[in-house]
Amino acid sequence: MSKKGFIFDLDGVIVDTAGFHYLAWKSLANDLGFEFTEEQNERFKGVSRVRSLEILLEIGKRKATQEEKDVWLTSKNAEYLGYIEKMTKADILPGVLDVLNYLKERNIPMALGSASKNAQPILKRVGLYDMFDFIVDGNHVEKAKPDPEVFTIGAEELEVDFKDTIVFEDSIAGIQAANKVNMVSVGIGDAETLYEADYIFKDFTEINTQFLDQLINA
Repeated sequence: MSKKGFIFDLDGVIVDTAGFHYLAWKSLANDLGFEFTEEQNERFKGVSRVRSLEILLEIGKRKATQEEKDVWLTSKNAEYLGYIEKMTKADILPGVLDVLNYLKERNIPMALGSASKNAQPILKRVGLYDMFDFIVDGNHVEKAKPDPEVFTIGAEELEVDFKDTIVFEDSIAGIQAANKVNMVSVGIGDAETLYEADYIFKDFTEINTQFLDQLINA
């Protein structure tokens, strides 16, 4: 049996901070004089902060200098950090702890793979920082999903072959990133959106130990 490793995205998989991101981006859009809707916010899933700002400016039909972009990125992040400073264990999504604990008890290597530069403070806030053997976040990667860099770094740090790596993702960009390097992709969320995933679950409460054993022993 080959050694298996599990990599989890953060936003929308472990915790749901998408709402905090939306509120911060919406506030910036309002300051810049245009509206930003929840539907438009769907375009930001799995996307880096810099690219998210580019999309926001496209929506608002705004041009900006690099200096202006830097200021807006800083102010958006400051507002977002204000939200995550209030996070607790209660913000961990349903069923997630059961899955993580099951894998941890069996000494299965686990990494976090997220585009977020705030991944580490979030994990510390919700008490999951020590659950992972390695954390790959926006401070480690240069290429955003669907480029698989965040996952390939994670697999290499866990010393697991790509084909023996199982990725949990809520975005189509993340699923495509895992698929590009033949990792096993598990979609968490809407089946129509995540149709390219090898497996799809609405949330972690649908994942049972038999499924996890199947992944571990494959």
